[in-house]
Amino acid sequence: MNNRKVIVKIPASTANLGPGFDTLGMALSLYSWIEMSVSERTEIQLFGDQMKGLPRDKSNLIYKVAQLVFKEAGVSVPELLISMYSDIPLTRGLGSSASAIVGALVAANALIGSPLTDDKLFQIATALEGHPDNVGASLFGGIVVSAWDGERADYVRIEPHHKLETLVAIPAFQLSTEKARHALPAQISMADAVFNVGRSSLLVAALASGELGIIRHAMKDRLHQPYRAALIPGMTTILERAHQFGALGAALSGAGPTLIAFVDADCPDKKALERFLLDTLKMEGIEAETLWLSPCAEGPEITVEQRSEQTSGSLLDRIKGDVKA
Repeated sequence: MNNRKVIVKIPASTANLGPGFDTLGMALSLYSWIEMSVSERTEIQLFGDQMKGLPRDKSNLIYKVAQLVFKEAGVSVPELLISMYSDIPLTRGLGSSASAIVGALVAANALIGSPLTDDKLFQIATALEGHPDNVGASLFGGIVVSAWDGERADYVRIEPHHKLETLVAIPAFQLSTEKARHALPAQISMADAVFNVGRSSLLVAALASGELGIIRHAMKDRLHQPYRAALIPGMTTILERAHQFGALGAALSGAGPTLIAFVDADCPDKKALERFLLDTLKMEGIEAETLWLSPCAEGPEITVEQRSEQTSGSLLDRIKGDVKA
């Protein structure tokens, strides 16, 4: 173990997909990287704009999550050298915290010979995150349908349709999950509950069977998006009209503020959809960045090196061909 260095590449994720509140997630082709090895003293190196302001001592989330793995496995690894770079924007609804948790769990587990099963890592990740949708997607890749009762999380993975693409519009402001959850009511009507059960079930069936044409109707939601709309000006217009510009359907990505449109790869005018999203937000005074992201069919990509095989250079040097920037 002392001679081992682990590098993990972890996908971002989008959660809820409209009606599947806290249950549906999909991995996306936007990534973060974590490098971990045993050290004589703990050192944490953070690269990139997304890492600004994060702690560089043992209060760092990556370090703390790694220690949970070591404790669960019954080993002691008190000092670590950790490096991290991420293209996943923080608090934008693209699973940045989930990818960090999953990356830390997977890296720490690989560092000590992978004694914990993927299911065990999923249970720990769900308990840490408080819901299984984002962590399930980042851990298993593809589309993950999950449920958690506060004690155990269960999931089924669906392979994304080969023609399914996504367009995300990332507004230039942050929105914490906590604030977005405070916008939700304590209770909802039976009619709204039944509506969402139907739509969520329909969406899972559509994604599993490849019936992409029904996604637009299946992504409707009454549980969370109507209550969060006030936090993201322009969102209601985008959800209601995105199909007019070629989208299969649209939703708030996780807790937001990012908005995501599902698109058929053969869509003839993707630029029109992109312009619609940007122009709608701009009319509300909101600048945004758009990214075309494919579903990521794989979970974390793990590279384990022995010290004799290790190449020199920082993590950023190692991954510079892969990063978005």
